[in-house]
Amino acid sequence: MVQLKSPREVETMAAGGKILAATHQVVRGAVRAGATTMDLDKIAEQFIRSHEGATPSFKGLYGFPATICASINEEVVHGIPSVKRVLKEGDIISVDIGVFYGGMHTDAANTWAVGPVDEKTAKLLRVTKQALDAGLAAAVVGNHVGDIGNAIETMVLKGGFAVVRELVGHGVGQMMHEEPQVPNHGKAKRGMKLVHGLTLAIEPMVNAGSANTRTLGDKWTVITVDGSRSAHFEHTIAVLNEGSRVLTR
Repeated sequence: MVQLKSPREVETMAAGGKILAATHQVVRGAVRAGATTMDLDKIAEQFIRSHEGATPSFKGLYGFPATICASINEEVVHGIPSVKRVLKEGDIISVDIGVFYGGMHTDAANTWAVGPVDEKTAKLLRVTKQALDAGLAAAVVGNHVGDIGNAIETMVLKGGFAVVRELVGHGVGQMMHEEPQVPNHGKAKRGMKLVHGLTLAIEPMVNAGSANTRTLGDKWTVITVDGSRSAHFEHTIAVLNEGSRVLTR
């Protein structure tokens, strides 16, 4: 069931989204060769909890053991932080974080380079970010869920990359995952019509090679089947009559 948000709830999500955006900036500052993904997780959790009333959305969600999902190179999403995962020059790392504040969740992800990367990797990051921006621009009252996916996929294919199809964006608010699902592919004017008060997590996941993925034995980490690199960017947006509002920027 789709949960439309009141103006008060949107403002609460915006306050949580501000904490989440700041968390990403703090974690970004710690991304360097020699850092472990557990280092990043501890920094994120401490920063979130330093804000009164804010807690990590992911920790314990469906049994996930950490505050952030930290996915390196060919890992698409849901990488579990570990002291054994050490970042190296030339890596990329996707960091997905959720914040629970005032009874509402927000969700956002970024992919960062660890030092200089090759041109194909740099393009992958650039195109995935552009795809997110295209999806956000399509998330307006009167459009459809399919318009978001179509805008994302069009940008990705133009860049020469592949959209992950098994994983999707989603509604977000009182629950981390609400209806509707928001695929990163689709046909314009198809799917649910976007209405005032809808809050969505839009999150293109883009592979440099094949679109196909598989899940590792830890039951969490999703990787590309061909070992190609993957990028992931995400924002939470409120669809509003007066103009949609990105809550986690």
